[in-house]
Amino acid sequence: MTSTALTLGVTALTVLSVTGVGLLAVRGRVRSVEDFIAARDSVDRGTMTATVVASTMGAWILFSPAEAGAAFGGLPAVLGYALGSAVPLLCFVPVGRRIREVMPAGHSLTEFAYARFGPAMYAFVLVVSVFYMFVFLAAEMTGIAGALSLVADVPLWQTSALVGGFVLVYTVYGGLVASIVTDTVQTLVVLPLLAAGFGGAVVALGGPAELHATAVAAEPTLLDPGFRPGVEFGVYVAVAILGSNMLNQGMWQRVYAADGDRALRDGLAVAAVAVVPMVLLAGLFGVAAAGLGLTDSGPASVAFFLVLEAAFPTWVTVVVVALAVLLVMSSADTMFNAIASVVTADLARLLDRPDERRLWTVGRGLTVVVAAGAVVVGAQGYSVLELFLTADLLAVAVFVPFLAGLYTPRLSGGGALAASVAGLAVGVARFPPLRGPLTALPGASVLPAPSFLASFLGAAVVATALTALAAAVGDAGADLETLDREVRRLDDPVADGGEEEEDGR
Repeated sequence: MTSTALTLGVTALTVLSVTGVGLLAVRGRVRSVEDFIAARDSVDRGTMTATVVASTMGAWILFSPAEAGAAFGGLPAVLGYALGSAVPLLCFVPVGRRIREVMPAGHSLTEFAYARFGPAMYAFVLVVSVFYMFVFLAAEMTGIAGALSLVADVPLWQTSALVGGFVLVYTVYGGLVASIVTDTVQTLVVLPLLAAGFGGAVVALGGPAELHATAVAAEPTLLDPGFRPGVEFGVYVAVAILGSNMLNQGMWQRVYAADGDRALRDGLAVAAVAVVPMVLLAGLFGVAAAGLGLTDSGPASVAFFLVLEAAFPTWVTVVVVALAVLLVMSSADTMFNAIASVVTADLARLLDRPDERRLWTVGRGLTVVVAAGAVVVGAQGYSVLELFLTADLLAVAVFVPFLAGLYTPRLSGGGALAASVAGLAVGVARFPPLRGPLTALPGASVLPAPSFLASFLGAAVVATALTALAAAVGDAGADLETLDREVRRLDDPVADGGEEEEDGR
């Protein structure tokens, strides 16, 4: 086991370095609440690729794909995870362009929900999106805390507090601008480290042929591309990731941050290509862990680190700890700022004459509250993959009715809400992690058998069918060309990190 002091020292050095980069890079660049939550039209193609890769590929990439490969179906589960991670990014190319057309001055998905569907659907989307982002944060903190506990016996709360606290520092100071700057640095470091780590592990464990033979001897289904549980996992996780990304405020922010349609298109397309090998490599660690019997002595959610401990000396494990911390920070700062931006933009809409400094204070204050909550949940040691799937289910039931509002004026707010609630009800009824609480309800004996596949597909199919029906029989007559009139820009200058703006600046 790695020294606790050494591991905490490396973790502290990593978070301090990223925090320093974030603070220095954004000084003088955040001059208004608009900059803080939107960074509008400021990101070129290369930076767009880097920030999308880093913000969507958080520490979960070291935990969830590996857990899927070890415990949810081997190779086909990993392949499904990899391809499913790329699909939402490709879908965001046309969806992102449409968002910029319909609401060019927008800031958040909840702004769109209110302007297009009214208060009821807005409230539902607000709850779902914020809950999803909070659970994503909690899962990230859970993953990194569990990893450091495994490799160095670091108490869960210490890891969560250290990582969450320092991400909070530069996020509260620089908002989305700081997140994008640090994302770029993190991507340049993470990609080669991940590739080198997998290659080195394969060599250290005897080479591809030896690993293949060991896995087949231990559990032949691990490498069977037609293994049914693995195929099923690949299908429902692809649906889960698609739904969750479409209701991810961090993605909506980056749509507005792109400096044009070309930057948006190319950045998302290259990111979609890049994430496939990343998820595939990470997932294969789980297959290797199961094949070597390592998951018999440790939880599947830390299969990645079980392989590292078996294959490498201590110093390599410490380097990978730094990699994991970088990944957590890259997605945590996205979620901190995304949740704060939702509330800040909505508060500006609710107030007749919003005070810009008050909006600034609220946005930063909410970021602190969210960070504290995520740190507390992250210290509890829950299953990382089950946390993600719980959040994903909500998004899967909502994303089709929600996005339909971008394209058809016929769908009403009531129709979209009914489709979303019905889809969610179908999904919850079949969702395995919720079966325990559901059995305590009256009439629980009539519930269908739990199934992840039936839960996610049922939620998506029901919501989609009812959305189509509501649009066909109704005619809300929404004017998609005038939605942008509901949006208030937040361009008035404010002090950046305590530095007062000069006149005319």
